[in-house]
Formats: sequence, structure tokens, C-alpha cells
Amino acid sequence: MTKEVTTISEEGFSATNEVRDFSVDIDATGEEAPDTLESLLAAYGSCYVPALRVGGQQRGVEELGKIEIDVSGDLNDDDKLESTAFDIRVEADVDDETGQKIIDRAFELCKVHDALKDSLHADASFQGDAF
Repeated sequence: MTKEVTTISEEGFSATNEVRDFSVDIDATGEEAPDTLESLLAAYGSCYVPALRVGGQQRGVEELGKIEIDVSGDLNDDDKLESTAFDIRVEADVDDETGQKIIDRAFELCKVHDALKDSLHADASFQGDAF
């Protein structure tokens, strides 16, 4: 199975991403829409939510209830992402030891977490005079 997205930019630094029947705007400057790193952090947090739910079930917590994650990303001097952090709050009464087991399992399950590795550097082709 292949996931496909078409990214279109008519001018400037903003792009519209066509994902199936959805349209998602991303603006590298952050002026017209979330910027690229904010979008990455949102995808990371959004992927981690179901991973937490499944991880909780696999670690004996059937329902975590409401989940809220503050996702932060620290930038280096070149404004590139240097580190990420999650501040996770759940509705269920979960002790620290079980919480850590759920966190560890969720990282194993999270597909975006898995994708943040050097081996997934994109192969790229380029075609001029295409339009």
C-alpha cells in the first residue's frame, strides 16, 4: 500500500496538500497557515494519541478517557527541529509506573515516531518545464 499526497504551490511559500478528499494548507512562513514544523508536530501528536490508547489497553488500562498532549519542538540556531517533547495528560487514574509502560509502548506503535529516521530520506526526481 502506498500513501499519496499532492502538494501544490502557485507562488510564495504556502502550499495546499491534497490528501484523498481533503485539503490541508501549510505555510513555511506560518503567516497563512500552520508552518511546516508545526504541521509535523501536529501529525506526531495526532499519531501518538491512538498509540497511547492501544498501549494503555495492552498495559492493562482499558480506557484512558480524554487525552491532551502538549507537543513542543525546540529549534537550533538554523531554525531546524532539534528536539521534541510531549507533556501528556489523561483522564484515567494511572500510576507513574504504568504510565511509563504506556508511553514506551506507544512510541513502539506510533507510525510518525517510526518515520522520523534517516533511512526515510526522500528519493527525489526533478522535471523542469512541466506546466
